[in-house]
Amino acid sequence: MKKKIISTFLGASLLLTACSGSNDTTSEKPSETKDITKISDVVHKAEDKTKIPEAAKKRKDTFVAAISKPGGVFLPHFNQNGWDGNVYSVMFNALVKTDETGKQVPGLAEKWEVSEDNLTYTFHLRKGLKFSDGSPLTAEDVAFTITLLHDPAYAGFTDITRAYIKGRDEYKKGDATSISGIKVIDPETIEIQTEKVSVETLELIGGSVLSKAYYGKDYKKGNLEYLKELYAKPLGSGPYKLEEYIPGQEVRFTANEHYYEGKPKIERFIYKVTSGDTKLQLFQTGETDYDGFTANAETLEELKKLGFANINLYTGSAYSYLDINHKRSYLKDKNVRQALIYGLNRQQLVDAVLQGYGTVANVPISPVSWAYTDEVNQYKYDVEKAKSLLEESGWKVGSDGIREKDGQKLKLMYLAPNSGGTNDIFIPLAKENYKELGIELVPELLDFNAQLAKMKKGDYDLASVSTPMIGDPNDAVGGFHSKSPANDAGYANEKVDKLIEESVSVLDIEKRKVIYKDLYKELGEDPAVILLYYRKILNAHNARIQGFEPSAFTGILSSLPKLQIE
Repeated sequence: MKKKIISTFLGASLLLTACSGSNDTTSEKPSETKDITKISDVVHKAEDKTKIPEAAKKRKDTFVAAISKPGGVFLPHFNQNGWDGNVYSVMFNALVKTDETGKQVPGLAEKWEVSEDNLTYTFHLRKGLKFSDGSPLTAEDVAFTITLLHDPAYAGFTDITRAYIKGRDEYKKGDATSISGIKVIDPETIEIQTEKVSVETLELIGGSVLSKAYYGKDYKKGNLEYLKELYAKPLGSGPYKLEEYIPGQEVRFTANEHYYEGKPKIERFIYKVTSGDTKLQLFQTGETDYDGFTANAETLEELKKLGFANINLYTGSAYSYLDINHKRSYLKDKNVRQALIYGLNRQQLVDAVLQGYGTVANVPISPVSWAYTDEVNQYKYDVEKAKSLLEESGWKVGSDGIREKDGQKLKLMYLAPNSGGTNDIFIPLAKENYKELGIELVPELLDFNAQLAKMKKGDYDLASVSTPMIGDPNDAVGGFHSKSPANDAGYANEKVDKLIEESVSVLDIEKRKVIYKDLYKELGEDPAVILLYYRKILNAHNARIQGFEPSAFTGILSSLPKLQIE
């Protein structure tokens, strides 16, 4: 897993997945169960542009997109959540980028070659590349970035060691002053020598490039503290550059005249912080030009009625789940984890929240992926099965109806975001389901960054999470490896480790499919998380903005530099 950037399933990342903000309540009857594949992906064009709000019309050179509250770490490889990733993604470029179909294509590198043994990568950078301050971007910057990620003090989620670059250990763990496998041939050419074939290598070494002159001027091996001063002062090579960051309110950008694909046509771009309770209103009044919403029939109709909205509905590549803290002794027991899945009516949740615009998830990969399979345990809602598993593990119902074992109550702390109407559905449903099993669920509602902090400290039992958009299936499961830096939850399974390692050591997709099927079956037997659902992505933009082509793999990111105001 290159990184594990998490966002609550009640409002996933704008560029990564569409946000949710349903205001449904549990008093509504669940809709008839529908298959996500039977609801067609659609593009609904605005029917009456005369209804475009005046507030939007007045913004002649500015595009405003909604975002949940970022944390202010706008530096690739160092951010801890998807919202910060959204922010830096418009300011930084990667050597290799992902296109609308999920395929890896040239970015800052116009081309690259891989040796016959698949161990040596040679990248050829585009000519005349510059950072947004006009300084040149060269192979030295690429070498610096990859070296920085090998620093002993680096504690981010980009596990560059899994690229197996020659000399990595001598630098990371030894006294070497450089990495022998990184060779700058000339300002536009860099060669990376690796020691092991892996499907992760290209993504890892082809990531976002940092300026050596800016981010490396105070660099000393073993000390990265100085970078914290630059988290909110980013310098990249992307289509936009930072103008102003107003914590909790907005992030403002201006077009980068040095962008390699040409200066964006829209001069100003703003990320405006919204919540699930306000997003529809702000879009309706024209205060935002773009937002993502919970995909359901009610919201879709509300958006259509506006008249000025271009609407996109498509199957996403992310999935939503409940993170499990495996460091808790009682959650190390797979019987307890299986009981939590059998005892949660996930279908009722999907019906009530998504109204047919999603399906229950049983494998950690979306149906849009080549690795998807339904040949696993489906974990159909089964209260008696859940109870028997708890009994088998010695959890007996106490006088108050709550199970206990060795003097400890089965009381679970559940972290959830304090914004987004789906809390009104999920929390009562989960509390009722688990109460029937003899489990007390104690919700704690927090803002997004506070939730992340508690999860980082391990101060939780369950937490609502959504993945970012997933390209390679390893991005969705790599964090389950016991030695992954993204595995804060403490999940450990030797067979899972072995299968993850096998899945990235072969390049043939058909062979990888077989490995992933075995991996998903093992994860079904020994759950790492409680999978919830895959959903359709519903987003809308003001018809005054032209050029949107959102996708399951890139969101709006690939469209952003090409957008125009009508």
